[in-house]
Amino acid sequence: MAGGGAVVANDGLQAADYGGRLTLSVLTTCLVAASGGLIFGYDIGISGGVSQMEPFLERFFPHVLARMAAAKRNDYCLYDSQALTAFTSSLYVAGLVSTLVASRVTKAVGRQRIMLMGGALFFAGGAITGAAVNIAMLIIGRMLLGFGVGFTNQAAPLFLAEMAPSKWRGSLTAGFQFFLGVGVLTANLVNYATARISWGWRLSLGLAGAPAVIIFLGALFLTDTPSSLVMRGRTDDARAALVRVRGANADVDAELKDIVQSVEVARESEDGAFRRMATRREYRPHLVLAVAVPMFFQLTGVIVLSFFSPLVFRTVGFGSNAALMGAVILGATNLVALMLSALVIDRYGRKVLFMVGGVQMIIAQVAIAWIMGAQIGKGGEAPMARTYGVAVVVLTCVHTAGFGWSWGPLGWVVPGEIFPVDIRSAGQAMNVSIGLGLTFVQTQSFLPMLCAFKYGTFAYYAAWVAVMTVFIALFLPETKGIPLESMTTVWVKHWYWKRFVEPQGKSAEALA
Repeated sequence: MAGGGAVVANDGLQAADYGGRLTLSVLTTCLVAASGGLIFGYDIGISGGVSQMEPFLERFFPHVLARMAAAKRNDYCLYDSQALTAFTSSLYVAGLVSTLVASRVTKAVGRQRIMLMGGALFFAGGAITGAAVNIAMLIIGRMLLGFGVGFTNQAAPLFLAEMAPSKWRGSLTAGFQFFLGVGVLTANLVNYATARISWGWRLSLGLAGAPAVIIFLGALFLTDTPSSLVMRGRTDDARAALVRVRGANADVDAELKDIVQSVEVARESEDGAFRRMATRREYRPHLVLAVAVPMFFQLTGVIVLSFFSPLVFRTVGFGSNAALMGAVILGATNLVALMLSALVIDRYGRKVLFMVGGVQMIIAQVAIAWIMGAQIGKGGEAPMARTYGVAVVVLTCVHTAGFGWSWGPLGWVVPGEIFPVDIRSAGQAMNVSIGLGLTFVQTQSFLPMLCAFKYGTFAYYAAWVAVMTVFIALFLPETKGIPLESMTTVWVKHWYWKRFVEPQGKSAEALA
């Protein structure tokens, strides 16, 4: 491979080093692109808090308030309403649909325009939900938000991966997850501040337009990625973009040559990528992990806890304001864990973080199940002592921290590393689509599950975390420090997957 030099990975393999540095242009570009995570994070944080605000419930879901006011009630079932969960989950149906078309649209119009479209859709969705007068307007607004999330989630990670110099790609790409955490924390703070206002729910929902404006205005000043420009036949513009973001001393001609070659390979192999991944034996590990990683990501339980943490805290006896403050603490814990993960992810490797985070989540969820079972009881009518309620909040933070430095970032990092170039787009599309589809299922089913399984809901998630931790220990190879173009070596050396994957030279001959 052409290039200005080479860097050596931890196994002695070499990858091209074009000499790019952290220019102001690349930092600004990556900052704006990473802020796309604000949109997704804000929505994750805002919906659960709004769903327990009494003025919001009184206007749209009065039957929930009636259930809360009943003399004898089951605390596990306070918020069991399909209409209420549809308010949250409808966004992810729209996100799933938009993801299915976003890949092709992104190739046709470029990453920058997709960011602009995502920001505009999210702004429109925030305006409609903030001004909603009936459930139909709420759902329509949420679906527009979902289209915005689908487009920005497609474009922002690509922007980061393609613009960042390879030497700093991991840290800069992790910025998307960091801003997602910032969005969650911001939304929780907004909910806490507006809960005392009768129309505060409108302000919480309407302020979704703020991150949308940031994305839209920032994207206006972005240079599209060199890979995207080459895909659309604008090679001279791609070279100018490289000069701008890499600096004068970088070997931009060598990098441009490699980008052109990669685009040509991708064009030749993009047709039938899903079919090849599903039917060819050498892609068996990639197919399994393309399904398993997003599935296990959802079954950690942290996504629904992020959405519905204020409702869970109300269930264990906290008032509205205290429950919202608990959600703020949860968001801050997640953000700190994400920052710690960025510091150690390339030092200790992926599997170590998976193992530590998995054990931590199992312990926390089993403890939550035990406390809720002992204190609230099976009928959900016994009041919980404040000390135990605080313990539930602390254990929820422990669970969130375990996720924040393991599955949170690694659920995005690992799928981006493991796929070979000829099925990379298909693999990533499958990963994102399965994730959004399962997010819809999880958000729609969590509150009914809490009502039916009661404290056993948390034991259910703990069991899945145990399964996924064993799966990762046995079937995920360590990918730390391995160049993307040499990733085949980790499969060839793996105790199980080596029976499916041939050495790189033989695989190339078979593909030809």
